[in-house]
Amino acid sequence: MRIARTRRRATATTAATAALTVVALATTPLAGTGTAAVPHTKAVPAIAGHQLVHGVGSPLSIAECRAKFKLACYNPLQYRTAYNLNALYRKGITGKGRTIVIVDSFGSPTVQHDLDVYSKQFGIPSTKVNVVKWGNVPAFDPKNPDMTGWAGETTLDVEMAHAVAPDAKIVLVETAVAETEGTTGLPEMMDAEKAMIDRGVGDVITQSFGATENTFPGFDKGDFSSIKNLRYAFKEAAKKHVTVLASSGDGGATDNTADGKGFYKERVNSWPSSDPLVTSIGGTQLHLDDKGQRTKPDSVYNDHGAGGGGQSHVFTRPAFQNVVKSTVGDRRGTPDISMAAAVDGGAWIYSSYDPTDIGWGITGGTSEASPLFSGIVALADQAAGRRLGHINDALYTLYQRSAHDTSTGIVDVNDGTNNSYEGVTGYTAVNGYDMATGVGTVDAARFVPALARASHRG
Repeated sequence: MRIARTRRRATATTAATAALTVVALATTPLAGTGTAAVPHTKAVPAIAGHQLVHGVGSPLSIAECRAKFKLACYNPLQYRTAYNLNALYRKGITGKGRTIVIVDSFGSPTVQHDLDVYSKQFGIPSTKVNVVKWGNVPAFDPKNPDMTGWAGETTLDVEMAHAVAPDAKIVLVETAVAETEGTTGLPEMMDAEKAMIDRGVGDVITQSFGATENTFPGFDKGDFSSIKNLRYAFKEAAKKHVTVLASSGDGGATDNTADGKGFYKERVNSWPSSDPLVTSIGGTQLHLDDKGQRTKPDSVYNDHGAGGGGQSHVFTRPAFQNVVKSTVGDRRGTPDISMAAAVDGGAWIYSSYDPTDIGWGITGGTSEASPLFSGIVALADQAAGRRLGHINDALYTLYQRSAHDTSTGIVDVNDGTNNSYEGVTGYTAVNGYDMATGVGTVDAARFVPALARASHRG
């Protein structure tokens, strides 16, 4: 994702210390340059998400997490209450008949087992994960930090998508080259996505990765062809009515420098989140009790990372954002909408891909938000009885109505900022659209049917 950070993992005995020293852990990039010319095994993995607590024997209550790790922790049953999903499930809207495509480098060798354990823990029926290997995917090596980083990402993506849309099918596409900064790994990912679209596989694609726009070849000369030449999968998705999502990032308004050794001291953005053919998913912090009810309204994700957002340097303002032109100016603004991403209020996940570190962990980042929203889209597809495709026109139409019409299900977020830990001033959440959380977040019981009605095929 936007800031490529390590997934340094704390053992159960040191997890409390890790939580207390989280800023240092979360902002340390892997060694290497992160440029396209460097072998991907030495480049900065451009994935989001931070797993700061792991190796726990079983999920704990919020109070126990606060006492032990100085963090709130939430399970999928609490998310279901927070986002008002149970009302949809009672009506049979569970994602049945719809397919979510998840794209990750390398994948995880234990993804099915881990999803089964996760589902059983919370009384959710599991589902089969259909794994597609794209290219010559190397054998998984638990001692390879690139692979374990992506395995953690894969685990998070699959479990969060399933948590929201329990009856949706999941197709996990594993690519053979890690996506980093610049173009490295992205052609393989875009080829894989286009192949899935061409084969009619998938109704919604979620992408928990991204590369800083500024790190693409030619950017400094005003030549954006290296990005624009990668858009072919998204163009095909628009034709085939497939919805494409991307995490907005974890670096607030900044991101990795081209050499991967630091961060830009200016506002930058990342692709594919910045692409107008993609719905950019930002991050919020939930404040819940043990029943999943809010103790106060959501705020901007800005702990141990910050929700990505801002103006694209590559893409001009798309027509669907004309209604927010006073905020985004003449550029494409991100994010479009937001879901849970904070680590203080992170999600429980289960993983066993590393045989020396098996158990439950607490994870956050916009890598969580995008798969959560992919579940929302799968529910809306089922409610509509068809693929909704590119949803941004419908999303901003609903936003226009939301100020005076609660039936849209769009819930404003107006607390907090996405200022980054790198000292770059970000954006403040205000009433209405902002580049900290987009149009806000969702009350799914209202938003899902409203989105289903508002989306029209072109």
